[in-house]
Amino acid sequence: MNIGDKAPEVLGINENGEEIRLAAYKGKKVVLYFYPKDNTSGCTTQACNLRDNYSELRKAGYEVIGVSVDDEKSHQKFIEKNSLPFTLVADTDKKLVEQFGVWAEKKMYGRSYMGTLRTTFIISEEGIIERIIDSKEVNTKTHAEQIMGK
Repeated sequence: MNIGDKAPEVLGINENGEEIRLAAYKGKKVVLYFYPKDNTSGCTTQACNLRDNYSELRKAGYEVIGVSVDDEKSHQKFIEKNSLPFTLVADTDKKLVEQFGVWAEKKMYGRSYMGTLRTTFIISEEGIIERIIDSKEVNTKTHAEQIMGK
């Protein structure tokens, strides 16, 4: 997915087994952020930064949706443990990460594996991708500020 592309209508199933559709967020900009794994240090830092700035993001017209390939149960625990006020899509079939081009080969400690590139897509009120904060740019500690352009 690139800037100017129309985002898919169906984003997937959230932590409660509910289908998440873009139409439910009509009139808001959607922050669709992809992250590697629930309950890991960088992902927790990023989620908590978005949580701590959630009311400010909402005031600025944004709604936050997180996506990882973890399952619903893992998302429920992650939300509960960190008091996250936003929904998380359980992309267990990797359909969304592949559609957005964020499922890629990664390297750590000399070994290669497939995983999610930490990437954020800002989707306009009309469902068009208007900005991408890619894996090299995302700052987990100040992500909300990055989104709001501060």
